[in-house]
Amino acid sequence: MGMNGSETCSVSFSDCVVPASAMLGKEGKGFNIAMETLDGGRLSCSALALGIAQSALDATIAYTKERIQFGKPIAANQGIQWVLVDMATRVDCARMLVYRAAAAKMAGLPYTRESAQAKLYAAEAATYVTQKAVQLHGGMGYTKSYPVERLMREAKLTEIFEGTNEVQRMVIAKHILA
Repeated sequence: MGMNGSETCSVSFSDCVVPASAMLGKEGKGFNIAMETLDGGRLSCSALALGIAQSALDATIAYTKERIQFGKPIAANQGIQWVLVDMATRVDCARMLVYRAAAAKMAGLPYTRESAQAKLYAAEAATYVTQKAVQLHGGMGYTKSYPVERLMREAKLTEIFEGTNEVQRMVIAKHILA
């Protein structure tokens, strides 16, 4: 359905022996290590969602300037402009949250809440922006002639992987109520 730019496959091991010298971390601490990697994964997912949303916005701005209806570009219509403004505002807000989480990570600070907020907001923004992009492209938005149909499918996955939006809300609630 989506993420055609990222190939994913199953990997399985059978009758595999890993010597103690090749162990990652300490025995019995695998879950903790896996949990620690989630912050980075959420940050990466939020950046992916931001890129999807920005691409959809860029494509839609270009399309609305080129598409002529009733003798003028559809971008000249106030109703279209308002939708573009809402799209751009969500992209910019997502960008700020992604940058904040990245800055915390780069500074060596805890960033669980920041990465969860960035992932939650950027994923929801990407879904909103891509749906509006398809809508503003009209019937052409549903075809493979324009990238927005693919971007809409890819945006949905950002609401699911690295923890669903509901999981992000649980993580954020835990931090704000602590």
